[in-house]
Amino acid sequence: MDYSKQLEEGSINSLLLKFSIPAIVGMTVSALYNIVDRIFVGRGVGSLAIAGTTVVFPIILVIMAFSLLVGMGATSLISIRLGEKRKKEAELIAGNALFLLTILLLALSAPGLLFITPLLQLFGASNDVLPYASDYLRIILLGTVLFGISFGMNNFIRAEGNPRTSMYTMLIGAVANIILDYYFIFILGLGIKGAALATVIAQGISALWVLHYFFSGRSFLKIRWRNLKPEPSVLLQIITIGFPPFAMQLVDSIKQVVLLKSLGIYGGDLAISAMGIIFSVSTILVMPVIGISQGAQPIIGYNYGARQHKRIKETLKSAIATATLILSVWFVFTRLFPEAIIGIFAKNDMQLIILGSHGLLTVFLFLPVIGFQVVGSIYFQSVGKPKQSTILTLSRYILIYIPALLILPQFWGLEGVWRAAPVADLGSFILSGVLLFYELKRLDSNEIRPGI
Repeated sequence: MDYSKQLEEGSINSLLLKFSIPAIVGMTVSALYNIVDRIFVGRGVGSLAIAGTTVVFPIILVIMAFSLLVGMGATSLISIRLGEKRKKEAELIAGNALFLLTILLLALSAPGLLFITPLLQLFGASNDVLPYASDYLRIILLGTVLFGISFGMNNFIRAEGNPRTSMYTMLIGAVANIILDYYFIFILGLGIKGAALATVIAQGISALWVLHYFFSGRSFLKIRWRNLKPEPSVLLQIITIGFPPFAMQLVDSIKQVVLLKSLGIYGGDLAISAMGIIFSVSTILVMPVIGISQGAQPIIGYNYGARQHKRIKETLKSAIATATLILSVWFVFTRLFPEAIIGIFAKNDMQLIILGSHGLLTVFLFLPVIGFQVVGSIYFQSVGKPKQSTILTLSRYILIYIPALLILPQFWGLEGVWRAAPVADLGSFILSGVLLFYELKRLDSNEIRPGI
């Protein structure tokens, strides 16, 4: 059964399994970039180094934001065009996306390198943490284009119906990162610089793999040189559809700055280190859900283009149920073993283990409902409705999380900082439910019209 026939006639559960499992494996292993860095840094350098990687995180989120702007925007458009049987237009989108990705990330890295110290101080780096953060960020910024190609263009492989190759892209980079982290930190003794070097080299290996796939003739979609010439209308469509995940990451970066400032005021460097560990744990827990949503994206996008509304609804419901089940299992695990989880990163630092365990239990209070939000946001993006997707992604941070971070610590200090996350999760869950309820009603009555 060819790709088009699969998406039009294949069992939804089988398709979701086929597309999601490679995405889950790939995204989970990809999350190890951040997690392995913190484990090796925590055990090989110390808690201040963990704080150093944590204050760098808002800048990494900005890099991810621009990669998602192009990568996810183009992926949604490619899926819809393939559903409409317009392969040449899908290839034009892919070529323009590669051009836009390269230009944006080159433009982004230069000012970052020029203003490293004031940026990190703005993000809450103390005098003790600043040297670690500076060494780490300087090297990371040199590899932004490599990250953008491996992270952004890997979505195109999934969009053309090859999730296994997409998974390999992330596996190759993550395995290389683990090996290089150990070698640079523990064998060569390069400390936090070694962690950054390992990440950049691993991203370079992934980027070469992606480029080889598209230029070697193995891919269904071809990256043709003539399609690298920018077409303003295509670039505008990519940016429009990719804006919701871009905005989410950008606002997430702002949220991280407010969060780090609050942690510094109410808990100091130890609290920043604890939150850095919680970030890493959160990443590994939520990545399977993002993998499911990415697996659902080409199915929803293709069937939207083909006007198969029943299959869209079935995919959405199946993805939400699976995501919620996975996070419910993780929720139970984190309630039972918080100290053991934090201890993976903190070695024998009992102060950090105690503080981090308490923070983890509070931050993950409404963990099971996050899957509903993630899948709901991807749904609107997949069908070319950036307005609804933007409302979902931005409301969590602008309307709920950031105000909670500013207000709750006034009453509860550091405890208020921890409590802001579950408040945001619950509020976003309610808003997602309202938007999806009305969307499904329109879907049932066949009132859905193309968003682009």
